[in-house]
Amino acid sequence: MEFMRRGPLGAERPYVRDDAGVVRDLSALTSDVDGAFLAADGIARTRRALAAGELPVADVDGLRIGAPIARPTAVVCIGQNYAAHAAESGSEPPQRPVVFFKHPNTVVGPDDVVLLPPGAEKVDWEVELAVVIGRTARYLPSPEAAREVIAGYTISNDVSERAYQLDVSGGQWSKGKCAETFNPLGPVLVPADEVDPQALRLRSFVNGEPRQDSSTADMIFPVLQIVHELSQYMVLEPGDVINTGTPQGVALSGRFPYLADGDVMTIEIEGLGRQQQRTERAVVG
Repeated sequence: MEFMRRGPLGAERPYVRDDAGVVRDLSALTSDVDGAFLAADGIARTRRALAAGELPVADVDGLRIGAPIARPTAVVCIGQNYAAHAAESGSEPPQRPVVFFKHPNTVVGPDDVVLLPPGAEKVDWEVELAVVIGRTARYLPSPEAAREVIAGYTISNDVSERAYQLDVSGGQWSKGKCAETFNPLGPVLVPADEVDPQALRLRSFVNGEPRQDSSTADMIFPVLQIVHELSQYMVLEPGDVINTGTPQGVALSGRFPYLADGDVMTIEIEGLGRQQQRTERAVVG
């Protein structure tokens, strides 16, 4: 089962693809796939509605693909969560999860244009497994308890401007992470009980050329540990998104050029689909 949102930016409608691959209209259950829907046991209610044949078939051909979760209240990110990526960044693997934030309005559809900020010269790609929270999480007693608060998983491209992140940040990375369109998300949200988050191949390409190719098995801090640890320092709310880190193979390594106007990024994770964005230089004014 896969949840999705289709339609023009700001006017997306909710849909679900059933286990037979048929897309069905979800609007009888909810006006959107958002935190309120997830908190109200929306995934289980959708399964019951599908089993009862209550959701009509929908034609979504030609409709823009939106981010699979509407209006995330927070985008929390984990840095350097793959040892080889930490090494290519010139850092030792962290002893505890490195946490930073992206502005929620960075989230766009998986195939939307990514805008390069005026004057930015070091824009980078980062394929990441994204966790979507489905229930409020505060002071979870164990990593295993985190399993109960995760709604599902999707694909994130944690686009970054490295000069903003490292040279003018004052030690806080978010300046390089928060430009508009810097978090393509999707195409679908897959329920957590249908995914093994530590056994997924994730890859990225630029203009068809391979960049990243790794597995979530190589995470330093696995998903359940990340969610458990975050809950000790902040309250995670339904609809929150957690980017869990990227593997080696980014431009920051020095092995590849940074993104230029007109480049095409392709980001994919096994079982979760593929997204693709073209870059354009943002216009001032």
